[in-house]
Amino acid sequence: MLDFLLDYLQTHGFTPENARLILTVLMVLLGVFVLAIAEVVTKRVLLRFLSAFAARTLTRLDDMLLKHEVFRWVAHLVPPLLLYNIAVPVLQFYPDLIGFVQSAATLYLTVIVILLSIRALDAVQEYYNTHRIARRLPLKSFIQVLKTAIVTIGTVVVVAKLLGQSPVVFFSGIGAFTAIIILIFKDSILGFVAGIQLSTNDLVRVGDWIEMPKYGADGDVIDISLVTVSVQNWDKTISTIPAYALISEGFKNWRGMSDSGGRRIMRSIMIDMQSVRFCDREMLGKLQGVQLLRDYLDTRQQDIDEFNRRSGVDTANPVNGRRMTNLGVFRAYLIAYLRQHPKINQEMTFLVRHLQPTETGIPVQIYVFCNDIVWPNYEAIQADIMDHVLAVLPFFGLRVFQVPSGGDIAAAGRAIVQLARSGEQGGQ
Repeated sequence: MLDFLLDYLQTHGFTPENARLILTVLMVLLGVFVLAIAEVVTKRVLLRFLSAFAARTLTRLDDMLLKHEVFRWVAHLVPPLLLYNIAVPVLQFYPDLIGFVQSAATLYLTVIVILLSIRALDAVQEYYNTHRIARRLPLKSFIQVLKTAIVTIGTVVVVAKLLGQSPVVFFSGIGAFTAIIILIFKDSILGFVAGIQLSTNDLVRVGDWIEMPKYGADGDVIDISLVTVSVQNWDKTISTIPAYALISEGFKNWRGMSDSGGRRIMRSIMIDMQSVRFCDREMLGKLQGVQLLRDYLDTRQQDIDEFNRRSGVDTANPVNGRRMTNLGVFRAYLIAYLRQHPKINQEMTFLVRHLQPTETGIPVQIYVFCNDIVWPNYEAIQADIMDHVLAVLPFFGLRVFQVPSGGDIAAAGRAIVQLARSGEQGGQ
């Protein structure tokens, strides 16, 4: 067909060069027209059809692909493919231009493929994050590695094409620059390895509460990327931690507490040791009015009386034999009080114990677990328990030890002055 047209133009007075130029221009215009038709068909018809189809389907994956414009970038593949294939018939009279046009089409196609791949990975990641498994196995690190590999390979292909070399030559020469590459991408490599360990061993998930004081991190994990882990602290600041630091330095993860359904209450009350004494009949009579202690006092007193009777103890002296103390009864009251408390998990560790006495008194420690792990509720329950314990403490004849404050010292000074004045008045 082209040979016929070429002969036709030459028979009408055109030189061979002019005839080839005219035919080439006509073929270029025809090619542009074909490209324009392909552009209209793919973007106006095909994209509208895919958009309508995605809106009617139940799956969310096609919605994510549409949101990230994956279909639009797929449509961009058509022009460079057509340009590459029509370059030969259009420019057959100028073979030197064919290689240039096909190289340009290849470069354009490579860039489109890179951008399309990145968009598709973003859509897959967003779709994956809508599933519950995403909290246990974050995919962001792996997606970032794939993006890095795609961009690297695409860049090598583009540069090789621009320099007129085979991409294989560039890839074979990368080995000589391995040390430099490792140095440049050190954080990425360490982060990638750490990300695999974190995901494989399920050490941390998005939403976990972690603590890492060295980095000022104490809050919820909001993002796990290839290189860093972002933590939103309780004061709403953001701490960024290198992913490999979580593996190499260690951290505290509170997920076990959340999964167990119980949150620990560990509080100590410092008892003034000078207020500890045996319970006399008057105190026992008063304590009998406490409902939580009635069964304990009756059973305990029977056991003590039986032991003293069998041992022939002279009970006239309170030092002899066994007797109840106000501190022991107070501890029994705490146990009974916490056992009937609706917010205490009775299936987990439950202790009310004495710790080693110190110069600030004898610590009575409450070590139990609250069954409400929500932070505000937990703090309110803990505060209510401690308020009650401090309020009932004087009922058992016990005093809380606390370091004298300025007001205590001032009151003692006024008492001394008053006593001195009273002595002077008595002497007169």
